[in-house]
Amino acid sequence: MIHRLAILLGSGNAALAILLAAYATHSLKNSWQETRYLNFQTAIDYHLYHALSLIIVGMMLNQRHGSKLLELAAAVMLTGMVFFCGSLYMMSLTGIAWFGNVTPLGGITLIVSWFLVMATYLHSKHTG
Repeated sequence: MIHRLAILLGSGNAALAILLAAYATHSLKNSWQETRYLNFQTAIDYHLYHALSLIIVGMMLNQRHGSKLLELAAAVMLTGMVFFCGSLYMMSLTGIAWFGNVTPLGGITLIVSWFLVMATYLHSKHTG
């Protein structure tokens, strides 16, 4: 069931990232300082990349039922998306620079999620 949840959360986040991109392009681009807009765009990019990645991890989980490393990778990836993208969204929307302190934690969390995906295959007993 975790594979279905990963795919659902990935799909929902992909839709949200596209909605936020449209909002930024049509409502914010001309009214924000360039730095705030660029931070928002960075959040959108990483949000979409990792939403799609979460879908892929969900598909991988469907093939490798019970892979605790892969389940952990999905959870850590979602957490990283919230911390990394969420902090950039909040910093851009509110102008409160403090949210930028959370961004590196989110980035590290995303990196860890990818290492967990890699570890899944390094410890795999299957070749396929």
